[in-house]
Amino acid sequence: MVSAERVNAVREFNRMYTKVIGVLNEGLLSSPYSLTEVRVLFELSHRGSTEVTTVRRTLGLDAGYLSRLLAKFESAGLVRRERSAADGRQQVVELTAQGKDVFEALNEKAGDQVRELLAGITDESQRRVVQAMDVIRLQLGDRPHPETVVLRPPRPGDLGWVVQRHGTLYAQEYRWDAGFEGLTARVVADFVEHHDPSREAAWIAEVHGEPAGCVFCVRQDEHTAKLRLLLVEPSARGHGVGSRLVRECVAFARTAGYRALELWTVDVLIAARRIYQHEGFRLVSQEKRHMFGHDLTGQTWRLEL
Repeated sequence: MVSAERVNAVREFNRMYTKVIGVLNEGLLSSPYSLTEVRVLFELSHRGSTEVTTVRRTLGLDAGYLSRLLAKFESAGLVRRERSAADGRQQVVELTAQGKDVFEALNEKAGDQVRELLAGITDESQRRVVQAMDVIRLQLGDRPHPETVVLRPPRPGDLGWVVQRHGTLYAQEYRWDAGFEGLTARVVADFVEHHDPSREAAWIAEVHGEPAGCVFCVRQDEHTAKLRLLLVEPSARGHGVGSRLVRECVAFARTAGYRALELWTVDVLIAARRIYQHEGFRLVSQEKRHMFGHDLTGQTWRLEL
């Protein structure tokens, strides 16, 4: 059930933002082109030669409307259309040199417009605006591309985020109680207190500048490291973020001179288990216990390095 208040809030935001970026003007960016026309030019600029049906599906445009729009561009010398060599039933379209110049000029204007918009607020406010936009985009169905994922060491405040997100996500998804958050806090505290940079490390996965996952590699004994606290935000799942974090941990353990890497998990964490199996971990032991408010089966997995 979506409340009328939330519907009105989204509509109010849409009205405000379309006014700010000038979508309501007759021509976008003081150009003779509408928002839809500029969006088509954007797609063609980034795709190169592509089938017209692909452009139509990507933008959700009516076939007749897109055909008329492309005819207008063709008459202006901005695009060329021809039959596909692979499938004569299909048309392919691409920007001409003139079309590329027109798009580059529009693209530069768009960048200047956003730069001017953000220049009027502080650096922290800029960060919060971009973060809020990421939340909107990701929650409404967009997904991060693999190339946008960055792995980096923790910064001040990240370790608190690790504890908070573990507590929140596992409570939401598995109804685990505060005992799990307490365990996470102890692992993080031990990492900080006994950290040996040559043999221990942690990584934060970033998507568009915001934390989206984490993993830790800690010393268990002289010859064995332990992978701990693997987490991936729901909005970042399905794009190999977890696998990248695990591989980074494995590579570090090898470089640090460990002979094996172990981890502890529970049987209900199926997605994580698939990652461990894919990376070569083998189940070595398991036991049933009551923990985090549930009867669970704890498992120890091991990878010989």
